[in-house]
Amino acid sequence: MGNFLAGKVVAVTGAGRGIGRAVALACAAHGARVVVNDYGVSIEGGEPSSEIADAVVKEIEAAGGVATAVADDVSTMAGGQRIVDTALAQYGRIDGVVCVAGILRERMLFNMSEDEWDPVVATHLKGTFTVFRAAAAVMRRQGSGTLVGFTSGNHQGSVSQANYASAKGGIISLVRSAALGLHKYGVTANAVAPVARTRMSANVPMELKEIGEPEDVAAFVVYLLSERAREVTGQVYTVAGPKIAVWAQPRELRSVYADEGGWTPERVAEVVPGSVGADPMPMLAQLSAMAAAAAVKARPNQ
Repeated sequence: MGNFLAGKVVAVTGAGRGIGRAVALACAAHGARVVVNDYGVSIEGGEPSSEIADAVVKEIEAAGGVATAVADDVSTMAGGQRIVDTALAQYGRIDGVVCVAGILRERMLFNMSEDEWDPVVATHLKGTFTVFRAAAAVMRRQGSGTLVGFTSGNHQGSVSQANYASAKGGIISLVRSAALGLHKYGVTANAVAPVARTRMSANVPMELKEIGEPEDVAAFVVYLLSERAREVTGQVYTVAGPKIAVWAQPRELRSVYADEGGWTPERVAEVVPGSVGADPMPMLAQLSAMAAAAAVKARPNQ
């Protein structure tokens, strides 16, 4: 198919299904040797099985590629380390890690339990950290490597997924921190916010106007892992079918300074609304559209 990743070794978590599987297959098709990780659980959580990861390895091998399966839990330090150790033991190096693994446990914030919060944050955020940490140590010594985290447009906020949105926002900050800390060692870090038809997207309560297939996302990830993207770091990209977009870096919008007397609540109330104001929250407008659609039993577009 291609040679964008010829000679590289790439580990992909959550690679048993959906986007993770598409990424693993695409990496192998472009010449990479692939470590296929999947804990083998449902999106709600459950008992693991290595059969899912093994099946993807067989697909890769049937197409003439090289891969090995690892059925470890990325939410544990040992699990993240074993993924990288497997790459080193099997192939002698690690050039890229792509952290796609995730689960959902939806609940309104005021009803969310600790048992619904902890596994989601552990799988998404800690699961990205454990693999990034293990890989970064090796990549630093190599003087090269690529870290790819998976976030979501829901990092802006979510009505019934505070756990998921918080984890995805954390992944963006983790990616930016990795980009800053590892730049001098020749290691890049970026995040991808996919909009694609998967098990997770099937339950989105609105019609998505911009949505693609897992393969669209995989093509972009292959690019990020390649030498063509060696100067790209600290970025967050959306991939939604035919659309690729980059998110803005965090920055202050407006500011105001206190007089010599400093701030009092009264002075803040006088000055801040007119001088600093607020930045409109797009998701609130979407909620209004959803509420209006619900009133007429329709599904709003996004």
